[in-house]
Amino acid sequence: MKTVSLVGSTGSIGTQAVDVICSRPEEYQVVAIGAAHSVDALVDQARRLNPKLVAIADASKVAELRDRVPAGTDVLGGAESLADIAREADVVVNGVVGFAGLPVTLAALSAGRRLALANKESLIAAGPVVQRVRATPGAEIIPVDSEHCAVHQCLRALPAGAGGWPGLKRIVLTASGGPFRGRSARDLGDVTVTDALNHPTWTMGPKITIDSSTLMNKGLEVIEAHELFHVDYDRIDVVVHPQSVIHSMIETTDGATLAQLSLPDMRLPIGYALAYPDRLATAFGAIDWKTLTRLDFEQPDRAAFPCLDLAYHAGRMGGTGPAVLNGANEVAVDAFLKGQIRWTDICEVIETVLTMHEMWIPDTVDDVLAADAEGRRRAADAVARVQAVTVS
Repeated sequence: MKTVSLVGSTGSIGTQAVDVICSRPEEYQVVAIGAAHSVDALVDQARRLNPKLVAIADASKVAELRDRVPAGTDVLGGAESLADIAREADVVVNGVVGFAGLPVTLAALSAGRRLALANKESLIAAGPVVQRVRATPGAEIIPVDSEHCAVHQCLRALPAGAGGWPGLKRIVLTASGGPFRGRSARDLGDVTVTDALNHPTWTMGPKITIDSSTLMNKGLEVIEAHELFHVDYDRIDVVVHPQSVIHSMIETTDGATLAQLSLPDMRLPIGYALAYPDRLATAFGAIDWKTLTRLDFEQPDRAAFPCLDLAYHAGRMGGTGPAVLNGANEVAVDAFLKGQIRWTDICEVIETVLTMHEMWIPDTVDDVLAADAEGRRRAADAVARVQAVTVS
């Protein structure tokens, strides 16, 4: 039986991980759960899963949580508590949203654990730092993003060499195209938050859904693929595939293309990360070949969705570039969700921040935090300027 820590347990990834684990109760035991501030949801999960540890990042809610969890359950609180429970299990599922997931990633890898990584931002923003702790004996990253999980599965067909995969020509990440696929840049000036949150195939949290609508999510996944698989940016492509059945592909040097197919269901990559190198015995996302009749592909419209190329630019910039990009994007998306800027302003804010940034190589977590803070500060300034222009 494998022990599991679910960090970000009350969010979309965390709750689907609970579904997977409860489908195989004889194989997995949840020993720790944690979230930022959702007391009611944590209490419900604690009663259902009976973990030894429950963590809540909001220290003001520790007493309430302690009074309501089952007897014998230890409660941790405060900013470090989520990282603390990331050292407690064979497999750590990091489903924390945004840059806040970085301490969880570093704690799990430093402890030599398997990290089932759904928090792409921590690897993107802190790639150089994460790569060092990734070398800890026993540490490994199994990606939970459907695209990177697909690539991980496809790469198992190739022998790994000292410098990567000698038979690999390129990685092709698929994108659904989001809710605005097919719209021109001219048509996107007045889209609403409700419009942007209406994803055609996936059910996700608001931040990642907005990122999908701008294609920033796909751009961040390009950077993540570079960090995960050590493949240069010129060999990572993006293709729009609206059915979201092919989750990504690899092309080999002899002309073959290998793809992983399933219906959109995040429980499949979660189960893959838990069971690896074995396969989960419970099926999620299985295709009914009697009803699936077509698979479509098209190139992304880079004029309408310039965030994709901004991510490529930040990735090639290297060093602190991705951290600044990620921080600026989080601020811009939050401002859009609050109605402070337009959807089209998201990209403009990020581009302004990247243009001002002078890259350096981060050696420590503090360096990453400094770059993230710079991106957020300059993005907040850019948001304020956009608001001032709108008001005037």
